[in-house]
Amino acid sequence: MKKGVVVKSTGSWYLVKDEENNFFSCKIKGKYRIHGIRATNPVAVGDQVHFILNQNEDTGIITHIEERKNYIIRRSSNLSKEYQLIAANVDQAWLLVSLISPKTFPEFIDRFLVSAEAYSIPTSIVFNKIDLYGEEENKELKEFTDTYEKIGYPCYSISAAEQTNIIPVKDAMKNKINVISGNSGVGKSTLINILDSNLHLKTSEISNANQSGKHTTTYAEMFEFEFGGYIIDTPGIKGFGLIDFDKEELFHYFPEIFKASSGCKFNNCSHIHEPGCNVIQMVMDGVISESRY
Repeated sequence: MKKGVVVKSTGSWYLVKDEENNFFSCKIKGKYRIHGIRATNPVAVGDQVHFILNQNEDTGIITHIEERKNYIIRRSSNLSKEYQLIAANVDQAWLLVSLISPKTFPEFIDRFLVSAEAYSIPTSIVFNKIDLYGEEENKELKEFTDTYEKIGYPCYSISAAEQTNIIPVKDAMKNKINVISGNSGVGKSTLINILDSNLHLKTSEISNANQSGKHTTTYAEMFEFEFGGYIIDTPGIKGFGLIDFDKEELFHYFPEIFKASSGCKFNNCSHIHEPGCNVIQMVMDGVISESRY
């Protein structure tokens, strides 16, 4: 029996790095598929696993997944399954967004933040492609940054293409297990290549027809930084669907709304129509962002 960490997931095969830094391609023991795990991928990059080698000793079978400290999930686009595991056992998440070519919408940002908040994963937001921003985008950038930094989410404004403001991001990632996510085409692979010149991830251009990105990263994969730490690159996603959230509890994962709710007149306030609702008052006063509400 060997122990290791999953560093790449291709759907059916998982690349596992053992404690001696050897790599083995492994499959899952059949029982993980029938234990009620409603996921497209019951094993995620970042999982600590136990595995046994096959007779050829080049491949193995994953027999046990250790308990996760956290994970990021999203609703799967495959309707026959429940969810897709993006990564597990991470120290922090990075949401890479752009306000142009392609444009990331607030709903996408908030859905990701809610999912990360639910599993206690600290998240930073990185606004990329600032070299392309005009007056309108710069105004939007200030509004976004003001909103999210006030809540407690660190924000960075960078240009990966022109290597602008990269050092603060690099310093914050050092010696941590990081996961990076975002829409297709926002520049995840480009940024990773800039952070560590030893990494050569494939990148592609934006489609001019619809200003959307192509999926250059097909599978989640963990890379080790030369300067210390790891980054899990994830496939670009168009939407971020939430699962397992009760409507009544959703506000718990919006830190500023949860904090304001303590001032509501009624304990069971839905923050929609009740008199004496502190949340509604703070939205009206401009303290809580209307888009977040």
